Amino acid sequence: MKLQHWILLICLGAIWGGSFIFAKVAVAEIPPLTLVFFRVASACLALWLVLWAQGTLKQFPIKMAGSFLAMGLLNNVIPFSLLFAGQTVIGAGLASILNATTPVFTVLVAGVLFRQETLGIHKIAGIVLGIAGVATMLSGSLSGIVSDPLWAQVACLGAALSYAFAATFAKRFKGLPPLISATGQLSGSTLIMAPIALFASGSWSVADPSVIAWLNVLALGIFATALAYLMYFRLLAEAGATNASLVTLLVPASALFFGWLLLGEELSAIQLAGFALLLSGLVVLDGRLFASFKPVSTPTK
Repeated sequence: MKLQHWILLICLGAIWGGSFIFAKVAVAEIPPLTLVFFRVASACLALWLVLWAQGTLKQFPIKMAGSFLAMGLLNNVIPFSLLFAGQTVIGAGLASILNATTPVFTVLVAGVLFRQETLGIHKIAGIVLGIAGVATMLSGSLSGIVSDPLWAQVACLGAALSYAFAATFAKRFKGLPPLISATGQLSGSTLIMAPIALFASGSWSVADPSVIAWLNVLALGIFATALAYLMYFRLLAEAGATNASLVTLLVPASALFFGWLLLGEELSAIQLAGFALLLSGLVVLDGRLFASFKPVSTPTK
């Protein structure tokens, strides 16, 4: 990759890592499902403004409304709801680590369930290491070594599984401009979440949260969703899907750093061991590290 792509990748990893901090702060004052609505609605509005500014509103395919609703459900509604619910009781760093299992679940869903990919040796090894990492992290709660509730960790894993199904479903949007796809799915998720948030908010009022909480909501919607999507799709177009996938390794690292720096969060030894196993699994799953050690064959004359 060029230097500009590395800079874009690092910035994207920092923004998506920071999203777990924004959510942790905001969810302390805003109900999880209500927070999901504000995140997707603000991001949706921002992307529609981008489409309007570019003069491409007419390119939006209304006939794909059903697919956008399904994608919004899988890629926004379900994972955001599960992550925010989990973050009411667990730290931002731990939530980001559990969410980093998304590539492991994606390979399982695409390769085993839908037979869309071939499972090579490195992928199988990466899956095994990833599962071992998750098992190690969850074992702390099961044995009572750590106090993080098991249900919240399982909720974050459920979010990763939903992202995996979304990645498989997204293949039907191939050929559609990325900005259109992002705007469509966020429009779908906003429509789904509007009545849910209204029903779930109960006696909660928009006047209840502090200014700090609302600033974190805006950061979630505008920076961590709308801007991050635009950055990711640019990286995807210019550097390719394989290089763009490296952001998966950066997000939990940046979330852990920000969680420690801003919120004073720390992981237990067993959680760090699980993270190390998961990170190793992601590197093996990626495959490039081992490909670089393959001998280069010299052409015969």
